[in-house]
Amino acid sequence: MQRTVLLTLFLFCISFSFLAQVTGKVTDATENPLPFVNIYIDGTYTGTTSNGEGFYELDIKTEGDYEIVFQYLGYRTLRKTVSISDFPFTLNVALIEETTSLDEVIIAAGVNPADRVIRAAIASRKTNLDRFSEYTAQFYSRGLWKVKDAPEKILGQEIGDLGGGLDSTRTGIIYLSETISEIAYQRPNNFSEKIKASKVSGNDNGFSFNSAIDANFSFYENTIAINAQLVSPIANNAYSYYRYKLVGTFYENGKLINKIEVIPRRPKDRVFSGLIYIVEDDWQIYGVELETTGEAIQIPFVKGLKFKQNFSFDANSKQWIKLSQAIDFSFGFLGIKGDGRFTAVYSDYNFDPEFGKKSFTNEVLSFVPEANKKDSLYWQEFRPVPLTIEESDDYLKKDSIQVIRKSQKYLDSIDTRSNKIGLLDPITGYTYSNTYKRWRFSYDGVLGDINFNTVQGWHGETGVSFLSWSDDDFQRTFSAFAKANYGFSDDRLRYTGGFSRRFNRSNRSRLSVFGGVEARSFNTSAISETVNNVATLFFERNFLKLYERSFIQANYSQELINGVNIGLNLSYEGRDAQSNTTDQTFFPKNDEVFTSNDPLAPLDETSIPFENHNIVKGQVSARINFDQKYYNYPIGKFNISDDRYPTLFLAYETGFGATEDDFNFSQLRVALRQGFDIGSKGRFNYNLKAGTFFDTGSDISFVDFQHFNGNQTRIGTEATYINRFNLLPYFDLSTNQSYFEGHVEHDFKGWILGKIPGINQLNFNLVVGAHVLSTQDNKPYSEFSIGIDNLGWGNFRLLRVDYVQSYGLNDDLGAFIFGLKFLDVF
Repeated sequence: MQRTVLLTLFLFCISFSFLAQVTGKVTDATENPLPFVNIYIDGTYTGTTSNGEGFYELDIKTEGDYEIVFQYLGYRTLRKTVSISDFPFTLNVALIEETTSLDEVIIAAGVNPADRVIRAAIASRKTNLDRFSEYTAQFYSRGLWKVKDAPEKILGQEIGDLGGGLDSTRTGIIYLSETISEIAYQRPNNFSEKIKASKVSGNDNGFSFNSAIDANFSFYENTIAINAQLVSPIANNAYSYYRYKLVGTFYENGKLINKIEVIPRRPKDRVFSGLIYIVEDDWQIYGVELETTGEAIQIPFVKGLKFKQNFSFDANSKQWIKLSQAIDFSFGFLGIKGDGRFTAVYSDYNFDPEFGKKSFTNEVLSFVPEANKKDSLYWQEFRPVPLTIEESDDYLKKDSIQVIRKSQKYLDSIDTRSNKIGLLDPITGYTYSNTYKRWRFSYDGVLGDINFNTVQGWHGETGVSFLSWSDDDFQRTFSAFAKANYGFSDDRLRYTGGFSRRFNRSNRSRLSVFGGVEARSFNTSAISETVNNVATLFFERNFLKLYERSFIQANYSQELINGVNIGLNLSYEGRDAQSNTTDQTFFPKNDEVFTSNDPLAPLDETSIPFENHNIVKGQVSARINFDQKYYNYPIGKFNISDDRYPTLFLAYETGFGATEDDFNFSQLRVALRQGFDIGSKGRFNYNLKAGTFFDTGSDISFVDFQHFNGNQTRIGTEATYINRFNLLPYFDLSTNQSYFEGHVEHDFKGWILGKIPGINQLNFNLVVGAHVLSTQDNKPYSEFSIGIDNLGWGNFRLLRVDYVQSYGLNDDLGAFIFGLKFLDVF
């Protein structure tokens, strides 16, 4: 073991000596290594950062005299003048902790000296933000995730060694990646990144997902978006969230630097704590050491998040520019605990770029050819932050493991073990895989999908499926399935089958063909089978209404041009009305009876909602995302959500060739949906929909009416209620005429409840909403709601409670809705 360590250290030093021209180690006065120290040549953008063990390598290839600057928050900036006559050149330094004083500050009685600095920084915030309105730069990023003491199983499922990352102690690096790229930026929304080199530990064909746009955090902005909108310590409204304390002052490059402690007024609010360094007179940021919590960003499994940014003065542009950024985080969930760090280094800034009309497109990120094929010599030459020994070992280990785990012998051995048939597999399900040839076959078992409704009674479903894929990135896939569903009460076997082919991940073109016989809800979005099971069996309320569909259907979809997705559907359907066949319930109630399966006559068990018929249906739909930005990876195109513009949905649906002439119809639908943050005041969402029928018979089939998502269970299952009325009976306002539907909801994300003493400790969110539905033959229906979200405990915040008041039906109604957001997956 000692020989192995010494050999690794020797090779590590050799790589420094031959490929880096100036190398060394940065420590404190007691020889402890200092990580992420800024090291650069004075007056230039040539620089680097020390790694987690204090080692650095600075790219100097020409002999001569240089002044090398070592800058680290909390320590005195050190300038070393060196004369380099030959290479390699070694320069080890020790930094001394910064001694701050208040000698330069005149403190008046009752006056907080930090306020003067912070108010000046706030007043200069927008000016300083504009200083970085456009630039180009070189960018380097490294992402690292480590797990400590991971369990062998989670919820009964083995998690393995996570790609070779875990050792015998269940500890190790599970993700390590790097990128080197060129970036260009122009405020407010133009950004471009071209990745020249990408590396993922354990995947020689992988592409890192570390990007400059995701690391672009500026505390000159009023808020910093990290799931929630966190308030910057120098935001316009910062004094509503923070108090400040001047810790001390020191000089850097002839400038007085104010070291200020940032103290949240309410620790549970959307805030940071820590230190911010402000340059006197310039009122620019010299550095930040700020942290926040998972509660603040409302990601409970994140325990802590720390930002460290280092700036240096640029004499040419007369501004303090960001040289490096480190984001440290810790997490814990389901027994897995760990931490990690994302490191970013900026160099070669150009603050006077010549941007033209074609300098920026909607392609935010792209890769040069063979970006993921750079060898170790390339990385050793161009990587600005040297690897630690642990990181070097991880690359070596996982690259070796990858060769083994991609081999047919290894994959076949894994498949042989997992393909063994267990005693319970005929009941619970079974999968046979041939991973090397990239296909698998699955049998669902007979216990996985058992439900109950009053048409079929107890019914179970089983089936088989097949999946094949083209490569490790699943760029092209083919899948097929066959399923059988048997209802015990109606004694009916129904079956479906089909196939689907995805052609690529660029325009995501997909063709699906399927058919069979199924029991289908009049509105597939109305109520889930899980919720209906409980309502029917425990409360004697059968809300799910079904008809039988015999069909064959073909679907095709793709992104036609950037931001425009189209869908084409064509089907031939035979529709048969169904009736209840059982009145079983666990707890019969004298004052409750099941309603009929006819939504139009719920009290008449002999009624049917439509005459049996056949019809051909077609639909053309489009989803339009305006000014769609995207990442262009070699393995596919990945669109980026953008809050600036709404998403437009258009659809034309028609039914023709019906065996009942009056059942032919046409409908045009349009919808507009958007969600956006309103600074630190929360997130606003809306969903507006409208439609009209034309070329329609006197009374089309009830199947083809426009149905609206109601709710009669007092249980909510969505994260947001912008596509549902929570007190509207499921089919009371279904229509074959013109209609308008609107939903708005605002989640204050702690902006109100976070300021109330006591309540702010609970980290709840106040949510308000309004909903309206207008149909041609009915007076408008509306709902107004107020609720509390983010309820729960620990890492599980999946509950919500709303009080909803409705108007417009026969009786105005008020009720509580209990949101169980985890049911959204069922």
